[in-house]
Amino acid sequence: MGNKFFVSDCEGPISVNDNAFELAGYFIEDGEKFFQIISRYDDILVDEVKRPGYNAGDTLKLILPFLKAYGATNQNMEQFSSRNVLLIPGAQETLSMVNNLMPSFIVSTSYEPYIRALCDQTQFPFSHCYCTRLDLDKHTLSGEDRNKLKEFCLSITSNPQFDNLERIFWEEIPDMEIGSLFQEVKPVGGEAKKEAVLNIIGKHNFKPRDLMYVGDSITDVEPLIYAREHEGLAVSFNGNEYAVKEASIVVISDNTIITSILSDMFHQYNSELVLEFAASFTDNPETALQKYQVNPELTSKLTKTNTRLELVTSENLEELTEDSKKFRKEVRGESIGGLG
Repeated sequence: MGNKFFVSDCEGPISVNDNAFELAGYFIEDGEKFFQIISRYDDILVDEVKRPGYNAGDTLKLILPFLKAYGATNQNMEQFSSRNVLLIPGAQETLSMVNNLMPSFIVSTSYEPYIRALCDQTQFPFSHCYCTRLDLDKHTLSGEDRNKLKEFCLSITSNPQFDNLERIFWEEIPDMEIGSLFQEVKPVGGEAKKEAVLNIIGKHNFKPRDLMYVGDSITDVEPLIYAREHEGLAVSFNGNEYAVKEASIVVISDNTIITSILSDMFHQYNSELVLEFAASFTDNPETALQKYQVNPELTSKLTKTNTRLELVTSENLEELTEDSKKFRKEVRGESIGGLG
């Protein structure tokens, strides 16, 4: 048996937050609407336009000049993030258990201050995290450019047409000094998440089939595909359409205890047995938990949650997608749950 290892996205499978969305709402005028527009634009660039060199999650670099214009600093971003970490119920226990079972990692598009805050709260080792690093304070912004960015922000929220966003992000801002952020900051999303997984494999001499990956959004598509195609375990946790489509297993739950159960089983056996368990659980959860001798303590906790577990097939993909998206919004709220 190989050395199993666990990799999870953060926002969604571990926490309720979308830290970048929340930062935008806190600092930027009409920031939630602004972020939703940019997030949808990000989805289009990745899923439809397929812009070369652009990855899912690059929203996090596109919004940085605007955060700077509206007064965000390294310090107040850290303070805001520390005050606002909100975990999915059970997440702290799941992270602790899984990290004791096998080498465990968080690979997240989130900004570093948020991931540090989450690690402080959960006692998860930050050294096992991959996230989006940034230093806003080293970038200067003239009064003229600050006002120009605020005008661009108003233009985006009042005219969110694709051509307008193209002009602002790829013609106007790159000519400004603050545009250097676009080159400097490398969000860990999409292909960059897969590269993080490959880095983990190379650094620790793991085998791809020993990977369990948990994700929930468009930024997780590449690592989910990688896990599934290499006979590892690809899990969507309250995922949107992008994650559900590429997962082997879909989890719809208000608690991470099911992640603990799947991790424990994967650690002891392999992805094939976990897939068998998932199929059995769909038919009869109580029988499956007994047949596969799931830890009684975990079983007891699971019965107190609202949890659905299913294999993804061509027959149930549409229904699973709609149900997962609906529940995702119930757990994370309509605004965050609706983001890509």
